[in-house]
Amino acid sequence: MVSLMQGRLPINQDVLLMQKGMLARKVRSKSWKKLRYFRLQDDGMTVWHARQAGGKAKPSFSISDVETVREGHESELLRSLAEEFPLEQGFTIVFHGRCSNLDLVANSVEEAQMWMRGLQHLVDFVTSMDQKERLDQWLSDWFQRGDKNQDGRMSFPEVQRLLHLMNVEMDQEYALQLFQAADTSQSGTLEGEEFVEFYKALTKRPEVQEVFENFSADGQKLTLLEFVDFLREEQKEGERASDLALELIDRYEPSDSGKVRHVLSLDGFLSYLCSKDGDVFNPACLPIYQDMTQPLNHYYINSSHNTYLVGDQLCGQSSVEGYIRALKRGCRCVEVDIWDGPSGEPIVYHGHTLTSRIPFKDVVATVAQYAFQTSDYPVILSLENHCTWEQQQVMALHLTEILGEQLLSTTLDGLLPTQLPSPEELRRKILVKGKKLQTLEEDLEEEEEEEVLESQLEGEQEAKPELEAQFESEPQELSPRSKDKKKDKKCKPIMCPSLSALVVYLKAVSFHSFTHSREHYRFYETSSFSETKAKSLIKEAGNAFVQHNAWQLSRVYPSGLRTDSSNYNPQELWNAGCQMVAMNVQTAGLEMDICDGLFRQNGGCGYVLKPDFLRDTQSSFHPERPISPFKAQTLLIQVISGQQLPKEDMTKERSIVDPLVRVEIFGVRPDTTRQETNYVENNGFNPYWGQTLCFQVLVPELALLRFVVNDYNWKTRHDFIGQYTLPWTCMQQGYRHIHLLSKDGTSLHPASIFVHICIREGLEGDES
Repeated sequence: MVSLMQGRLPINQDVLLMQKGMLARKVRSKSWKKLRYFRLQDDGMTVWHARQAGGKAKPSFSISDVETVREGHESELLRSLAEEFPLEQGFTIVFHGRCSNLDLVANSVEEAQMWMRGLQHLVDFVTSMDQKERLDQWLSDWFQRGDKNQDGRMSFPEVQRLLHLMNVEMDQEYALQLFQAADTSQSGTLEGEEFVEFYKALTKRPEVQEVFENFSADGQKLTLLEFVDFLREEQKEGERASDLALELIDRYEPSDSGKVRHVLSLDGFLSYLCSKDGDVFNPACLPIYQDMTQPLNHYYINSSHNTYLVGDQLCGQSSVEGYIRALKRGCRCVEVDIWDGPSGEPIVYHGHTLTSRIPFKDVVATVAQYAFQTSDYPVILSLENHCTWEQQQVMALHLTEILGEQLLSTTLDGLLPTQLPSPEELRRKILVKGKKLQTLEEDLEEEEEEEVLESQLEGEQEAKPELEAQFESEPQELSPRSKDKKKDKKCKPIMCPSLSALVVYLKAVSFHSFTHSREHYRFYETSSFSETKAKSLIKEAGNAFVQHNAWQLSRVYPSGLRTDSSNYNPQELWNAGCQMVAMNVQTAGLEMDICDGLFRQNGGCGYVLKPDFLRDTQSSFHPERPISPFKAQTLLIQVISGQQLPKEDMTKERSIVDPLVRVEIFGVRPDTTRQETNYVENNGFNPYWGQTLCFQVLVPELALLRFVVNDYNWKTRHDFIGQYTLPWTCMQQGYRHIHLLSKDGTSLHPASIFVHICIREGLEGDES
């Protein structure tokens, strides 16, 4: 089959050569390096591989799976093999989500460059695809799977097999009717556009047509006024409905005559409902929309725990890839555990375990390169420093030399602040969080004294050269090191001044009690809590914790018992205003879905402004006993239908999913709940539920919603199909599509569920 995308594919010389194929070495480790034959298929969208040219090929990856392509010298693995393979011949294919990278070594520099250029060219094209092009590509991928003998056409037996792959349980006679109606050439097979027509017949949306006809007088179109009524009444667009209607017709109506007459056809209406404008997530919350000029402690900060690990906490691999992935997904606080290494070079690993080790300077270089690719807002390096004095000096040197101007090494204006600076003031700055020998006040006094002394020396340099020698010795006097080696050993402090000086606004201090912090600590001092300690403090003194977090930063980290790198639910800590709730971002699951859901808003910049009652040092809010429901809301969700739900296990051709939808709410304890629909038997393609779920929420400002689609299984707790999580405050009302994500957080396009959402003020049955 000629790809549905073929006419729009950006074919160039590199792409044509990729379609001829390349023999390259696939590298998994220092010991696993095997030759494989890679070829871009004729559809221009999938790469297959075989053991040799002409051998039995199988799919390797789709272009839509690829995030980017990196040169060989950027790969830790290929760098470790530099003596065996020239780095210029290597390159790395990086996939979306948590999939392992694919390291390849071509036979020549020219071949490597050609594949890198060609792949990036196609990735850029896929990224810029519109809705219809993405659907065409999805259909093309399915055709490739269904066309078992790869002859470019699909027989009825192949179509029946494809229907099972696509989760469709259909009467054979009805399937044959649709097949014959689409086979306009009467060849007994479906090609190209015939397959598209067959798909359209499969995907008619009677539930959307019903909504359309409720507002359309003639059932054929929505006039401008009818569409305005729909936007105002159902979608709750309010006063902007009139202007928005014109914009949406212009954007989604496929016919030029419809655009001229300001009417919307059923196809245009469906396009709108499936678009970002019809999405459950409010497009107004996608860019940076919050006030970014408040003190740092007023924000939730996307934070990573043991960022260097890409596996478990005991034997897992340490890799700079952990930092790349964390920073690219929007993490703004990353953790670095530093220990003494060989040859005087500090290393990063999980101490006293079998995890592998990486040079500290490589971590710093990686942070310098990737810190601001996703967000311009500040990155916090949370240092767990276990090094001796000498290697701490090396750490300080690497931080200052590699990070350069990015590193914040003094207060913004050189003056003593009265509160933490804002994310806006700290744009493109990297801050060090760690222990410090003295207070910020003492640091600034010393700087001032040094500046005065320096200016005096400059004025008296010619007259009194002996003063110069006195000034040169000043740092040694400040240093606790002594000429007496025995005394040196006894007096050597835990931290050297050069590293201490790099900690400015984020001095790490031990926590004793909230009273002790209030009486003895300053706003730029921050404490870390294990998840167990933090949870117990919330129960014992929840309001005191809220007030503490209104003026100081807190970091919470997973229990040491989580050796499998599992996660805890961050919501409970956010409820108390904890800013840096550190997650094992390498581990997918419910907890990371919640974390991703919160930070999906505000441009994905890694900072989300806390609700006002969590920013007030006099707040009366208690996360365990929330105040009277003055802002309480009732949520009604009608779960209507699902579209193109995937199977969890694509190898089970004959099994069809029995989907159900579960809606979960995470927030303060009384608000945390879940409800689910019945399951629909044997239909993952276009299941219909039509069930309404009702939730009552006391503190909507803290609530997140998670929509989960599961495959019903009475033997187990159901099999996961897809999910989508978002903050309550970013949810749009009305008829909306929820576009599902995989367990890994990547798009499952075009899988979605269609819902109707209505939010009412107050609680149902509340007389007030």
